Amino acid sequence: MSELVEIDGSQGEGGGQILRTSLSLSMITGQPFRLFNVRTRRPRPGLLRQHLTAVRAAKDVCNANVKGAELHSQDVLFHPGPIRSGHFEFDIGSAGSTTLILQTLLPALMQAPNACSVVLSGGTHNEFAPPFDFLQKTFVSLLNQMGGNIELHLDRYGFYPVGKGRLRMNVQPSVKPLSELELVEPAVKPVLKTTVVLSQIPEPVGEREMSKLARTLNILPKNRTIIADAPSDGPGNVILVHVEQDQLTETFTGFGRRGLPAEKVAQRVAREVKQFLAAGHPVGPYLTDQLLIPLALNRGGRFRTGELTQHTRTNIETVQRFLDVDIATIEIDSAGVEVSITPKSN
Repeated sequence: MSELVEIDGSQGEGGGQILRTSLSLSMITGQPFRLFNVRTRRPRPGLLRQHLTAVRAAKDVCNANVKGAELHSQDVLFHPGPIRSGHFEFDIGSAGSTTLILQTLLPALMQAPNACSVVLSGGTHNEFAPPFDFLQKTFVSLLNQMGGNIELHLDRYGFYPVGKGRLRMNVQPSVKPLSELELVEPAVKPVLKTTVVLSQIPEPVGEREMSKLARTLNILPKNRTIIADAPSDGPGNVILVHVEQDQLTETFTGFGRRGLPAEKVAQRVAREVKQFLAAGHPVGPYLTDQLLIPLALNRGGRFRTGELTQHTRTNIETVQRFLDVDIATIEIDSAGVEVSITPKSN
């Protein structure tokens, strides 16, 4: 039997990513883990609905033996079984992020012996979580370039606080390990495209957001889209800016909310995009987090990004608790880092 991995959930960034990464890698490696002090430094400590759904979903995928799978639990013990193929459906029961659960399951489902399909219900476009569009156009698109076979579909938007969104994922088993990935060259002439999504929000709000984005980022008319009647059970407004580079498309997001002028929502997103372009590194901070697991599981790789967040540093530590890999971070300029992942067996 594999040795139990014990992890203090209050270390580093101290959030839900430690749990999600541990679940993913436990399913794949077969190593059981105990995570204690789960989210103890958060305003609402322990497992919330989306974290609990991630634990229960992982349990279902690998027939795990689990203790502590209950709301507000701060101590989780997870003993995985073999990864199963098949169809899975999970409902968070709130506006909690479906995309974070999808990211938890995806690395394991790519290791399943046969095809898998997943339906997730809850929030699809949440602040402090990657939106569906980031997964589709940025993360999963890269995985497919590396040799994956993943399809994502959005049936209904889910905004806070109503939720009730729905997304679907189909995963075919990989016939060979994903190829090594190198993302070190800045884009020569990146193309910017933007989409403003509105649900039960007056269309002029979206027009003002788009006008501000177009002026600030010089986005061509053909690259502007407004979805004025997005299917959703509740009101919501999200801005998406896609930066198409030579090897990948980065995605930046802003959310409208009551009391915040449309122009300020757009200005915040535009500022983030401008900072990314000025830095000249191809990988943004959110993709940095997501690339660690697939690269560590396969042939490794390297990429350049901006200054590492505490979130990323914590994720690096968690990955290395389960996998025998070297993850080196080398400062290349005042605001840039090269991350290099190498399997130690090589």
